Amino acid sequence: MSDSALSQPSRLNRLFPSGSFGEMIFRSLCFSAATLTLVAMAGIIVALTIGGWPAFRTFGFNFFLSSEWNPVSEVYGAAGPIIGTLITAFLALLLALPLAIGISVFLVEFCPRILARPIAVAVELLAGIPSIVYGMWGLFVLAPWFAHYIQFPLLIHVSPDSWLGRMVAGVPNGANILTASLILAIMILPYMASVFRELFLTVPAQVREAAYGLGATPFEVVCSVIIPYVKRGLIGVIMLGLGRALGETMAVTFIIGNTHSLPHSLFDSGSTIASTIANEFTEATSEMHSAALTALGLVLFMITFMVLIMARLLIGKRS
Repeated sequence: MSDSALSQPSRLNRLFPSGSFGEMIFRSLCFSAATLTLVAMAGIIVALTIGGWPAFRTFGFNFFLSSEWNPVSEVYGAAGPIIGTLITAFLALLLALPLAIGISVFLVEFCPRILARPIAVAVELLAGIPSIVYGMWGLFVLAPWFAHYIQFPLLIHVSPDSWLGRMVAGVPNGANILTASLILAIMILPYMASVFRELFLTVPAQVREAAYGLGATPFEVVCSVIIPYVKRGLIGVIMLGLGRALGETMAVTFIIGNTHSLPHSLFDSGSTIASTIANEFTEATSEMHSAALTALGLVLFMITFMVLIMARLLIGKRS
């Protein structure tokens, strides 16, 4: 061990000796940093509540149940954006989760070492692409392709009276709930895959080798050893991916269709809370319109907050 490493603790002790005024300042700064987030969160809740209170007071609980959104008659209902937010987020998570786990398992267990690192770096780079780039790609590439090769053939060959026909009913323009969910899935996939990979790498090699030595197959090692070993981290990553999908704005705004009615099929146009706020906040000239959009922001904040609480409860039960 080098002399510089040995002298490091003594230098820190000289800088902040026990019981000194410097240590008190250091602890105070740490405490301030820890409480700053709570203060900021409380301020956001208070500001959103005050700003959205006129809408809550005027429409009451019907604000959450009605899908009518008419700035001309000053009638606002948030059911459409709320349902659209939940559907697109959960569909995106349903599509991205198995792919993310599969990518991470391949990189950790099966991929040659010479290729694993470059592929992992490429996945991490995909996680850093701005959301507006995904939105433009979805609008100009994915939506036309989806309408021409998937939506239009389904509308022609599937009976409209069947359950599948009702699920795929809609205008074949590519801008709908399902394509918005696909864009969200593509966006959260590299983020979840990269974090899953880091979690799987924390499993000791001796544990995996012992399982293989007992005759376990790769599938059994993954399901019985690796995933149980990092299950708490898995839940956290899943909930963080869901939170990212819930709050995504620009990519969804480009491709979801932006109608406030309740979606009746996967190919119906819809809206999310974030896309509604992004589309209308600059055009909200009346006080009630601004209050309704602020109330939507509070609803989105509370939905995300409930997702995080659910994650903590699940982690606590499995610990």
